[in-house]
Amino acid sequence: MYIVPKPVEIKVLENYKLWLKFENGEQKIFNMEKYLHEKFYHKLKNRKYFETVKVSGNTIEWENGEDVAPENLYYDSILEKE
Repeated sequence: MYIVPKPVEIKVLENYKLWLKFENGEQKIFNMEKYLHEKFYHKLKNRKYFETVKVSGNTIEWENGEDVAPENLYYDSILEKE
């Protein structure tokens, strides 16, 4: 099993998007918008709460335990254009 690169830095962007820098140097954009319709993520609709996201271990998370599977975070992100 291949372990995906861990995020090392995160920034909140507009429209529920997140800028991520991974340990391999890649910078990607992850769109959380499609997740907001799921019950588990409903609190993230609150912009102030959404902005409290942080890197945690091999993924990202919010204070109430919402997180994203590391492989989704990496493979569903779009490589940032330079």
